[in-house]
Amino acid sequence: MGVAVGEARDGRQTPAPSAARRSAADPVKGLLHRHRELCERAVDPLEIAAGLEAHGVTDRTAARFRHRDVFSLAEEMYARAPRDRDTHAPASPEEPPAPRPGGPRTAGIVLALLPGVLCAAAVAGLRLTDGRPRLIAAAVGILAVTLALGAALRRGPLSAATRTTSTWTCWLVGYALLGDGLLRTAVGGGPDGLPNGTTDGPWPVSLAPVLALALSFVPAAGCAHLFAAGARRKLTSSRGLADFSASVRPLLLGTFALYTGALAGLLALTGAVLGEPAALAQGLSLGALLLLARLLTVHGHAHAPTLVLAAAATAEAVALATLFAGRLPGCGFLAAPVEALVTACGPAGVPTVACGIGALTLLVHACRRLTRASAHASTGRTR
Repeated sequence: MGVAVGEARDGRQTPAPSAARRSAADPVKGLLHRHRELCERAVDPLEIAAGLEAHGVTDRTAARFRHRDVFSLAEEMYARAPRDRDTHAPASPEEPPAPRPGGPRTAGIVLALLPGVLCAAAVAGLRLTDGRPRLIAAAVGILAVTLALGAALRRGPLSAATRTTSTWTCWLVGYALLGDGLLRTAVGGGPDGLPNGTTDGPWPVSLAPVLALALSFVPAAGCAHLFAAGARRKLTSSRGLADFSASVRPLLLGTFALYTGALAGLLALTGAVLGEPAALAQGLSLGALLLLARLLTVHGHAHAPTLVLAAAATAEAVALATLFAGRLPGCGFLAAPVEALVTACGPAGVPTVACGIGALTLLVHACRRLTRASAHASTGRTR
């Protein structure tokens, strides 16, 4: 019997030349061993290709394994990986029938419609009531819309495992409702009272942009589904990572443009119905920021959205704080930058700049992260 291993001078065992020759003759075998768990749980070669890319394997790396690209390498690894027979076994007669696809889809559509419907009802309640009933209507409306939005975000194409951005999102939406009115009155020396739910009170509220954002959940979910499904199709037809990225980038930009167009229409509609300014600039910048943050979070990139949303919310809070701090003796210079921005662009300038810069930052980041195959490995089968 031959010796499988040799012994080095320092006492350690080294592979025999025959083992090294076998490894060189079959370079994929070692890669298959290193990524055994990925290959065994994958349901198709595309998932392996995305996982390899996430581990730093590129088309140039695949060439060292005698393949033209990562997709071709993944196909061989998928074919050679051992898998449990039960994974692909047909369902037994005793198993219950699979649920009809229309049920969950209908429930998802209803949940997507719910935030907009409840927000419209809350706005109607504010417009039709006065005094204490208006306060009750506002509290009930905020609670109902928050619960409906949370339920809608737990399923469908916008569902994600993390909730790290919820606090900053609530602040940004709250500022869209109350921030412009507070900023306008603060520049003039106010406010002289608490908000009463009207646009002409001592602390005016802006209902149109918030209602438009709530109604835009349906087009946002539809755009997210179109992007995920389109990227999955591109993943199937592409024959290289560079080819996939080049084909998905226009899809991402088209999806983004489709949502912003729908939101612009909703902003104009709600402004006309409620008799308020359309608030296109701040509404579009906030909607774009929230959509990009959610898309990145859904596809496994939650860190950057959290930082950008926090930065935008902090910028809005600082703008308000400096206005009030400028009333202190000798501190008027603190309010000068915000007052200059309000004079030039109106109160909408603050959220437009804060959210617009954040949305542009996330758009650039999304063009890099969401055009990688690894961003679509886990979402392609479930959405």
